[in-house]
Amino acid sequence: MVTLGVETSCDETSLALYSEEGVIGQVVLSQAQVHAPFGGVVPELSAREHTRNIIPLLERLLSQTGFDLSKIDFVSFTLTPGLIMSLVVGVAFAKAVAFLYNKPLVPVHHLEGHIYSVFVETKVDYPFLALVVSGGHTDLYLVEDFGKYIFLGGTLDDAVGESYDKVARLLGLGYPGGPIIDKLARTGEPIISLPRPMLDDESFNMSFSGLKTAVKNLVKTGSYRKEDIAASFQKAVVDVLEEKTKRAIRHTGVKNLVVAGGVSANSELRERFRKLSEEMKVKLYIPSLYLCTDNAVMIARAGMERYKRGVVAPLDVNPEPNIPLEVFGRQWT
Repeated sequence: MVTLGVETSCDETSLALYSEEGVIGQVVLSQAQVHAPFGGVVPELSAREHTRNIIPLLERLLSQTGFDLSKIDFVSFTLTPGLIMSLVVGVAFAKAVAFLYNKPLVPVHHLEGHIYSVFVETKVDYPFLALVVSGGHTDLYLVEDFGKYIFLGGTLDDAVGESYDKVARLLGLGYPGGPIIDKLARTGEPIISLPRPMLDDESFNMSFSGLKTAVKNLVKTGSYRKEDIAASFQKAVVDVLEEKTKRAIRHTGVKNLVVAGGVSANSELRERFRKLSEEMKVKLYIPSLYLCTDNAVMIARAGMERYKRGVVAPLDVNPEPNIPLEVFGRQWT
């Protein structure tokens, strides 16, 4: 059984061919250079780039793999959440392929894709805790089974990845901010006192806008090295993520932890959560780096799970900018 995966939720255009045996092939085109002058993703530009590149990417994927597209069993595609104009491009493309070859359409939630990216490489026993950290999301979920998601808490303002981009812009470092700050932090010292918003709050919710503002005020003083600001900022972020995750582990009693999304590629986060797993005696699952950022393999993998359960979408299905994961799970399982 083979699926074509389609991902266009933000600023990566990605297609993948995936079978029950694993990845057949994947192509990803980043728009980072397009958006870099603006310090963040410009929705209109993102949709334009998806429209321009998705057909050439399909041609490249088929050329690289030698796969006959008519042999796929179904099309997996990101239905929600994301930038609506970018989603429209991917959904329209998925519909066209499905119609042309008379194949079923299988909708996938973007966060579900991130969570199930670890299943590309290994199997995780249910129930497990999932921390999704990316440019647009910072959320904790209890995953009882495929499609059965319980939202525990998340950011009330900026997502972690968004905060990295904004701090990088304040420091004049460029875009995307995550990899740049992570690299710079390794040469600095976390010696600056920065707030850990909501750390004393007993809920699983988080906040990062105040931390960003604190960095802004530091930059204005001109008294600190960029390296030390980066290291101090990164430590504050990971401190919050670590503490909220520990609370969620104690609350749920789970023995398996998945950390996924673009920010899961962060070196300090990966090391700190490795130590957390030893301390809390839970098994940690973090995807390989190529599966951390937005990609079609993760969409195809989650789509495979849904298709096995007989869930397909009609050809007139439309993208949605923000269906909560727990609601999506009930609707499409």
